Amino acid sequence: MLRLTEIRLPLDHSADALSEAIIKRLQITPAELRDFSIARRGFDARKKSAILFVYSLDVDIANEKSLLQKFSADHNIKASPNTEYTYVTHAPADLKSRPIIIGTGPCGFMAGLILAQMGFKPLILERGQEVRQRTKDTWALWRNHKLNPESNVQFGEGGAGTFSDGKLHTQTKDPRFLGMKVLREFVRAGAPEEILFVSKPHVGTFRLVGMVEKIRAEIISLGGEFRFDSRVTDVNIVDNQVRGVTLASGEKIESDHVVFAIGHSARDTFQMIYDKGVYVEAKPFSVGFRIEHPQSIIDQCRFGDFAGHPDLGAADYKLVHHCKNGRSVYSFCMCPGGTVVAATSEDGHVVTNGMSQYSRNERNANSGIVVGITPEDFPSDHPLAGIDLQRQLETHAFELGGSNYDAPGQLLGDFLKNTPSTTLGSVQPSYTPGVHLTSLDSALPDYAIQAIREALPAFNRKIKGFSMHDAVLTGVETRTSSPVRIKRNRDDYQSINTKGFYPGGEGAGYAGGILSAAVDGIEIAEAVALSMAGK
Repeated sequence: MLRLTEIRLPLDHSADALSEAIIKRLQITPAELRDFSIARRGFDARKKSAILFVYSLDVDIANEKSLLQKFSADHNIKASPNTEYTYVTHAPADLKSRPIIIGTGPCGFMAGLILAQMGFKPLILERGQEVRQRTKDTWALWRNHKLNPESNVQFGEGGAGTFSDGKLHTQTKDPRFLGMKVLREFVRAGAPEEILFVSKPHVGTFRLVGMVEKIRAEIISLGGEFRFDSRVTDVNIVDNQVRGVTLASGEKIESDHVVFAIGHSARDTFQMIYDKGVYVEAKPFSVGFRIEHPQSIIDQCRFGDFAGHPDLGAADYKLVHHCKNGRSVYSFCMCPGGTVVAATSEDGHVVTNGMSQYSRNERNANSGIVVGITPEDFPSDHPLAGIDLQRQLETHAFELGGSNYDAPGQLLGDFLKNTPSTTLGSVQPSYTPGVHLTSLDSALPDYAIQAIREALPAFNRKIKGFSMHDAVLTGVETRTSSPVRIKRNRDDYQSINTKGFYPGGEGAGYAGGILSAAVDGIEIAEAVALSMAGK
């Protein structure tokens, strides 16, 4: 197979245009082209009057070897890479124990799936509920101001990514194509096949729910076991070697291999492993607000006259501004045609996040507008001080919103003028339970407020209308990434001071989204399997 890249065609090209482009590019006859498939499809919207699809294609052709020689100097014509996944080992017939996985986010789920496919029959522990019950519990907060601290946007089967846009792209280098293994497993579980080739794949919340259930069923069919409502309260360590875990029920479960994939919000569990002596350090993260605009403004700015074209869908954006005070402000987790959601996991806290369905057809676009902060900004030099800062901001947001899980909000124009908002304009906020208009001046540290005030007009120069008066800011966004890193060895993925303990995913500070967390889960599963197989 040959991989052809940078094949550019008009947005509304004909069905035959791809094969014609291949024939022309390779200077071959139609008879020589056996077959082809799309490896990747993106678009170039820099010229809004002539938006182009940009393809990478895998081409099956008779005289492949001679063509490779003919086009050896053309970096857009190469041999297609082998993207098939190969298992590093399989479980021995006399397997005496099984690995434990804590957490069912994308890292834990993919670690569990790979280990099950290799025959290691993992035990997967989740403090929250299975995904259907979790969805009901989450809606109880959104509709009835009722929080379940153990079953919400952060905790439960599928992890925090279940209630998100379901983005499946990453900027992480992936020489082994582990991301493709993840995407293929997701397609088998019900994701649309287009995620295998579109440049910015997503699946949306409703599809993720069904996918999670199917992956769980496969793991169980391969001998794995799930236990929900099973919070780990202790990791049993003897002479710097993990020997098992203890659950809130008091049950002790033995294992010399524990995968720690708890996500970025299990603060009590971070405290527990720190108290047990597992090495933990503070790491940077970001804080800010959610911003909402009419999706039509973003579509028009990005696509011009092609706004609303079905093959383009709802437009997204990615923005960054470097401020005079040395801070950087950037857009985070942009959700086209989505909603802002209540994402707290603790009583008396308000946290925002963004979510979209696969259709992305809600009236508003939203994203986080966040400011990077470092451990030097934390209230102390304690490794868990970032959590303290998050809690301070979240409890204050709870109070600003009326102490009932409504979120504090402000019109963008009023925020820029330092004037409290009292009345909404043309943009109706999507956050539920509700938005309480006020001033957001005290919602973040002064340096963050100053930086965002500088960045918003700068963003308007990139997206006309971005700093419109009626755009709504909703606070606060604090769970952008984990405030800690649980350091591990590069070669075997084990904690640097606790053998058999494998920290992974977003919570451990080694991923930043569904796909990167899932890839991290594969790599951890491989390390666990090799250790258990004695290799």
